[in-house]
Amino acid sequence: MQRWRGLDHLPGGWGRCVVTIGVFDGVHKGHQALIGRAVDLAEQRGLPSVLMTFDPHPSEVVRPGSHPAQLTTLRRRAELVEELGVDHFVVVPFSLETSRMPADEFVHEVLVEKLHAAAVVVGENFTFGHKALGNVALLRQLGQRFGFVTEGADLVSADEVTYSSTYIRACIDAGDVKAAAEALGRPHRLEGIVVKGDGRGKDLGFPTANLSTPKFAAVPADGIYACWFTDSKGKKLKAAVSVGTNPTFSGRERRVEAFVLDVDEDYYGQRVAVDFVDRLREMVKFDSVEALLEQMHRDVDRTRELLTES
Repeated sequence: MQRWRGLDHLPGGWGRCVVTIGVFDGVHKGHQALIGRAVDLAEQRGLPSVLMTFDPHPSEVVRPGSHPAQLTTLRRRAELVEELGVDHFVVVPFSLETSRMPADEFVHEVLVEKLHAAAVVVGENFTFGHKALGNVALLRQLGQRFGFVTEGADLVSADEVTYSSTYIRACIDAGDVKAAAEALGRPHRLEGIVVKGDGRGKDLGFPTANLSTPKFAAVPADGIYACWFTDSKGKKLKAAVSVGTNPTFSGRERRVEAFVLDVDEDYYGQRVAVDFVDRLREMVKFDSVEALLEQMHRDVDRTRELLTES
């Protein structure tokens, strides 16, 4: 898959293509169905598939301070999209100027003049252009004028729940990582660089890798979780992960700390990933260090049990 930023760096001899457009944060089951349809249509027509996304998040540009919690980094998004068979991953820098572009101008300048779209596949709730005045109906109308086909894909749902990034963020914020995983089609992942902590875990016999996560990362609710830990070499390991301020020691800084099972290694400086499988319990303040240690041993045993079953 080719990746590029901006629309001024298209490969030479660029022809027609099938385009799908969206933020695609999470690349959840709904996104997967939409992207899959675009890939299938491209294959049927013998054309390359293009996924166009935006950075920064449009909400942050239009309403500064409103950036939603981020389910996936751009790099992770690109990895997931590549697995779905997309040929080209295009990141369009989003600015106030972009947000003010009228819907018909966006279609003509971006989809027609730049990308030469033969078909455009979007979700049925897709909006675009200044003040989000463009919708699927307008896209179809403009497609007839400019010579491309428009498909508005149905939203994906199960058990009366429509899969969306907003729904998944709510699940993660509540600590329901199992429900989030169901909608994502895989466990929710946090990535980050391991940084120095207080060293308290090591003193207690539970050395942890402390993750420095991206600014807008969707961090689950405070609690203890059973997770898969992937180190910088791609090795997948079991881990009990603490999210919170560590109230037993009157902590104030919210942290993500992973105790990797059955491994004696210093991960400091490594870029690692943590996949949240299940929540073991809430974060609580213990009356003594001894009581905390007893619970930590139970947490590790339960983590081992859950991840062996998964």
